[in-house]
Amino acid sequence: MVIRHVNKKKNLIGLTLDQIKQEVQNIPTVKQFTAFQLWQHMYRHGTTSFSKMTNLSNPLRDHLKQYYTIDYGHVQLDQTSVDGTRKWLVGFDDPRAVVESVLIPEPKRHTLCVSSQIGCSLRCSFCHTGTQKLLRNLTSGEIIGQVMLAAHGIKQFHQSPINRPKLLSHMVFMGQGEPLYNHKQVFQAIQILTDQQGLQWPKQKITISTSGVVPLIPKIATELGVSLAISLHATRDSLRDTLVPLNKTYPLETLMDACFNYAKQSSGQRITFEYVMLDGINDSLSEAKDLVKLLKQLPAHVNLIPFNPWPGSIYKTSKPEQVEKFAQIVQNGGVHCTIRRPRGQDILAACGQLRSSEERKKNLLTVS
Repeated sequence: MVIRHVNKKKNLIGLTLDQIKQEVQNIPTVKQFTAFQLWQHMYRHGTTSFSKMTNLSNPLRDHLKQYYTIDYGHVQLDQTSVDGTRKWLVGFDDPRAVVESVLIPEPKRHTLCVSSQIGCSLRCSFCHTGTQKLLRNLTSGEIIGQVMLAAHGIKQFHQSPINRPKLLSHMVFMGQGEPLYNHKQVFQAIQILTDQQGLQWPKQKITISTSGVVPLIPKIATELGVSLAISLHATRDSLRDTLVPLNKTYPLETLMDACFNYAKQSSGQRITFEYVMLDGINDSLSEAKDLVKLLKQLPAHVNLIPFNPWPGSIYKTSKPEQVEKFAQIVQNGGVHCTIRRPRGQDILAACGQLRSSEERKKNLLTVS
């Protein structure tokens, strides 16, 4: 048996079921189904205390308490908007590890937006997270921890089936960071989330949003089977190079080829194309027509996102009437299109805003 220092307990959150089986297989008197019992306590019941796992023997519970932990991270700030949007600032053992996750409630769905990195290296010019340098990738445990904190936050594990509409129903990797630059940990987290013995997330209800890491896009279909979203924002390379600098590495033609391959490998599953509406930058009606030409042959859905301003940004939000005209042209061109209504502006719900706000407060307190 591997003996660990008492202060270096291993977190079981973020390990797959097979990895947990490996952890417990050498513990004396452990039964073959012990790992499965642990798994169900963690993900079917949301249990964080080994003491409450009463179907395990006392010696086993004592051993688990000595060498392991079930740790989601800790909520540093919990804010709810006037529109019901809820945002958590989540910290982990590493003092630098502070990320955001956002719950967006709607009449027929509850969508959780999770982060995959601390900061971001892509430097998209309209994105507030792009002003924060990349510190590190999140582990699968830190990704799962965001989900579990949100589930406990809405009392998911205490609700009866009659209250199903209140449960988390959709998840998007659209928070801080580029998910495909942390694909190993993101993929492992999704494997855990979709495990039928645990949380049982339907694969089609999970979406990975990428700025266009072309080589890994096919893997979203072949290895995961989850939904794909592309952070597009422009219809020509010259503009997208500025808005999304990753375009210089993977230009639009290459990106569109990857999208066609994804659609083929996923049996035509619809791809969401996110398009932030920036006043006078990418919101002309001619660009709406170009967007139709670009996406016409794909199973595409365009999500128009009015820009959420943040301090220091050089961009302004497109006028509502312009967004409506833009959407109408896209729809008339035969491409599905919706307008995402701004949510949670009073609690700094745009990616990275709350984290930056809290860091500024800490710096002011340190200076004073």
